[in-house]
Amino acid sequence: MKTIITTIKVLLIMTVLTGIIYPLIIFGAGSVFFPSKANGSLIEANGNTAGSELIAQKFESEKYFQPRPSAVDFQPLPSGASNLGPTSGKLKAISDSLRLAYILKNNLSEDAKVPSDAVYSSGSGLDPHISYENAVLQSERISKARNFNEEKKQQLRKLIDRTLENPQFGFLGEPRINVLNLNIELDKL
Repeated sequence: MKTIITTIKVLLIMTVLTGIIYPLIIFGAGSVFFPSKANGSLIEANGNTAGSELIAQKFESEKYFQPRPSAVDFQPLPSGASNLGPTSGKLKAISDSLRLAYILKNNLSEDAKVPSDAVYSSGSGLDPHISYENAVLQSERISKARNFNEEKKQQLRKLIDRTLENPQFGFLGEPRINVLNLNIELDKL
């Protein structure tokens, strides 16, 4: 009986420590030292919350940069990939279809090299970044949709260059552009 009582006491103490006190300490430290990240890395535009810089969102207008495809239609709750392997015929059909749609949407030649992030979704389906190449290929469509003159086209190219993020810690991943940040800046042109 003494062992059972001791076990219950240890269980209660550990539950309070690891289930209440530790999470509160971590939450408090995060809120003090990393307030933006602790609150979802939200981006403000024109006094309103535009979204999170960590989660992709759908931009359907021709006037905006498009994110990479999403296997979950940009829904954060069922985030995930298609789980189709590299030898899957279904994956090939989907990627061929997305490649063709990208070429048509951006008025590219049929033999244009399309960046992989324009054809394949990320593992979560919510990756908010696109490659520099993807942004550059979309810029002509956006310039046309917004009736940009040559000066505005040059400003758009500089905007793409300015929003380019380096790999994390200088070596993890590849240079990338956050689509939401880019589109917010695009509206300011």
